[in-house]
Formats: sequence, C-alpha cells, structure tokens
Amino acid sequence: QVQLVESGGGLVQAGGSLRLSCAASGRTFSSFAMGWFRQAPGKEREFVACISYSGESTYYADSVKGRFTISRDNAKNTGYLQMNTLKLEDTAVYYCAARLNPTATIETYAYNYWGQGTQVTVSS
Repeated sequence: QVQLVESGGGLVQAGGSLRLSCAASGRTFSSFAMGWFRQAPGKEREFVACISYSGESTYYADSVKGRFTISRDNAKNTGYLQMNTLKLEDTAVYYCAARLNPTATIETYAYNYWGQGTQVTVSS
C-alpha cells in the first residue's frame, strides 16, 4: 500500500505561483513513478505532469508546459508540482498519484494509488 497526502493548494491571483507537495508513505518511494492530475467542476480528471522514479524523465500536458515543473525528492519521500503564471483555467482539485512501475506515463488508468486532492483556485 502507498499513502499519498497532497498539500499546498489555496487561493491565488492569476499570474501567481503555488507549489504543491505530495508526501508518500508505505512503500519505497523511489521505486515508483508519480503523476499529477486535476479535475475541474463538471470535467473529467486530466493529466498534468508525471515523473519517473529517478526523476530523469518528465512529461507535461500542453496546457501547462513551460509554466509547471514536476520534481521529486526521494530522500524525503515527497513529490512536488511548482505552478507558475497561473491562469483562471488552472482552477481545479489537484491529485497526486503513484504508479507501481518506475516508468512515467500520462495514462490515468496506469496509476495504482491516489491522494485525496488539494484545491487550487485562481482568481482574476
């Protein structure tokens, strides 16, 4: 089992920044890939970013490329999502996910464990 707890969400003005954290426990953190997903009201959950177990491979949705950065600190069992130049359309509940496989993937179904989510609200 893997437990994931997100933090760092909140209310921010458009153009601002937030850093989300995902604290993992239960299994060797460095053995699995991680991803960030988000779900806005009335919409399906969508891929945001993912990172391989080593941190060497990362992938981003086109909508966040150049603004968001995914990273991880295996020594701290924590993953991060740095979000800059936030836009109104970034408003959503953000979820971190863990995949029992070292390879990163953008596919939602490939992730085995999910956090409870953290709300990010971008205001004008």
